[in-house]
Parts: sequence; C-alpha cells; structure tokens
Amino acid sequence: MSRAFVAAPRAVASSRASASRDAPREMGVVQNARRTVGRATANGLRRRVRRLRLHARDASTTATTYTSGLSELTCCVEAEQFDRAMMEELFDVADAMERVKPGSPESVMLQGYLMSTLFYEPSTRTRLSFEAAMGRLGGGIVSTESAGEYSSAAKGETLEDTMRTVEGYCDLVVLRHFNHGSARRAADAINKPLINAGDGPGQHPTQALLDVYTIRREIGRLDDFKIALVGDLANGRTVRSLATALTQFNNVKFYFVAPEVVKMKDDIKQFLTDKGCEWEEASDLAQVAADVDVLYQTRIQKERFANLDDYAKASGKYIVDKSIMDALPKTSVVMHPLPRVDEITVDCDADPRAGYFRQAQNGLFIRMALLKVLLKV
Repeated sequence: MSRAFVAAPRAVASSRASASRDAPREMGVVQNARRTVGRATANGLRRRVRRLRLHARDASTTATTYTSGLSELTCCVEAEQFDRAMMEELFDVADAMERVKPGSPESVMLQGYLMSTLFYEPSTRTRLSFEAAMGRLGGGIVSTESAGEYSSAAKGETLEDTMRTVEGYCDLVVLRHFNHGSARRAADAINKPLINAGDGPGQHPTQALLDVYTIRREIGRLDDFKIALVGDLANGRTVRSLATALTQFNNVKFYFVAPEVVKMKDDIKQFLTDKGCEWEEASDLAQVAADVDVLYQTRIQKERFANLDDYAKASGKYIVDKSIMDALPKTSVVMHPLPRVDEITVDCDADPRAGYFRQAQNGLFIRMALLKVLLKV
C-alpha cells in the first residue's frame, strides 16, 4: 500500500517532467505547422494577386498596342484630329469598354487617376457620361457645374488662369465653354490632356466620335451611305463636328435640311467641297427621308438666338413624326444628340429605327475608350 502510494507521485512527477520536456517540441511542431500553413496561404494570395496583375497587364497591353495615331494623341479638341484609322481603332477600344465588368481587373485600370469636369454651360448626358466613364474604370472625379457662375470666372479670372490652377488638381480636364475656340485656348495653356466637351457653336468632337460609332453599329458600315442633317445647322456644334468627321469615309452624301435662318454655314460646306464630298441643301424633309440611311435631327437652339423673332421662324418647321418614319427606309436609323424638345414626337420612340437613346449609351463606351487612350493606360 505504502509503496504504491509513494510510487504514484513519482509516476505523476515523471509524466509531468516528460510532458514538460516534450512541450517545446510539440509547440515547435505546432508553430512549424502554422508557419507552413501561413506560408501556403501567403503564397496562394501572392499567386492570386500576381495572376490578377498579369491579367490586367495583358489586357491593358493588348488594348493599348495601337497601330494608328492614337498613341500620339494628347488632347481631343477638334474632330479633324481623327483620321479614319484612328476612329476605327478607337471604336474597337470602345467595343472592349462595353465588356468591362465591375470587379474585373479592367474596371480599375484608372485607379489613382483624377479627372476634372469644368462646365460653363448646362449638360446632362456629356457631363454624366464622362463621370460615369471615369468611375467605371476606377478613377476619381473633381467636378464643377455652372463654372461661369460658381468658379473664379465670376470674379474675372481668365480661362487660362483657371485651367492652370485646375491642372494641378487632376490628370485630365474635360471642358465645356460657351465661347467658340475656348477649348483650343485651354489646351494650349496646360500640359495635361484636355477634352473639348463643346465650345459654344464651335465643335463637340466626342459627340462626333460617338455619332460615327453609332452609325457603324446601326447600319453596319461607314462607307457608301446617305445622311440628312436636320434642324439648327448654324448653331449646332454636333452637326458641324459630325460632318467634319464623316469626310474620312468614302462616298458619304450629305443632305442639309434647315430653316433659312439656321442653314449650315459656308465654312463646313466649303470644307466638304474641298474633301470631294457631295452635299445638297433641301427643304422637303419627307422627300429626303425616303432617300437616306441616317436621319440626324437636332433641336433649334433657343439660347443661341439674340432675336427671338428669328427663333420663332425656325422653331417647329421640321418635325420627325410618324409620317416621316413611314417615309424612312426600313434599314435606316434616326439619331439625335439630345436633349430634344418637340422636334421628334414621342410616338417615334417605340420604332426600332429610333436610335437616339442607344446613341446616348454609346457615348459612355466612347468616352471610356478616350480616357484610356489619353491617360496612356
């Protein structure tokens, strides 16, 4: 009894001593196991990050190996900057931008970049589509609307000084201004990429690009077609830019259908003549509609009229309604840069040839592509 009683503590002590001796070894095994698991997890994460980076790099490399002049593009001020090869390559990039999915490597290609939108005139589609384009690619936005009223321009600051200041806050500037030629002045004042989002009655090059892109998507070609430009052709910067851009393609015939007080200006007509393009002024919209592949309607721009009597003469003269749609070929498309007032009746919207809302959506893809090109990503 006593030996057994004495032996038990020794056995316990021996067991404890053995456990004490084995504990460091067991702890080492556990720590080694944890380190092994940790290394495996870390290596797995590193491999995943590496795959994502390679995916993003490969996608970016594929998209930015340009064969046209897009590689040298530093700003977008006028439609004349883009030749046929540049437009077609930009459209291919736009097609790729349509496929960008949230959370994909491509959706963060502009992460860390900032875009400033500086708008001296009202805008819905242009400003929002630029901001959406930047956001869809992971970039940031610094924005001001009604810049003429709320920026230092209201205090008398020159456009050049404003641009030099804003340049320090961002990587790219999108400018809309009420003066013809302001975009060129702004681009000359800064060293960052600038995009002209409309300079008064001058040009709207990104609208021209999305319009040409829409024509390609809607009728399937950019050569051998007829287009009617309708409405305010004197003040409409969209039609001026579009006519300029379409001179890069073959056998495009233009019809100009406009009230007398807002006919297409002579500089564009002369430009088309110099480029060997056929154009014709017409007054019968129904007759013209029956002969065209693209009918491009525009609103009469009341804000550009100093004399409201002239506005009254022009307003409501050419309306696209069901009768015009009935005259239009089945394979044609109706376009409009928007906003519309009453120059296209709402009962036309359900017609599959009404392409103006698809046209607006295409602006997102074109502007995503342009941001990618100009920021050299």
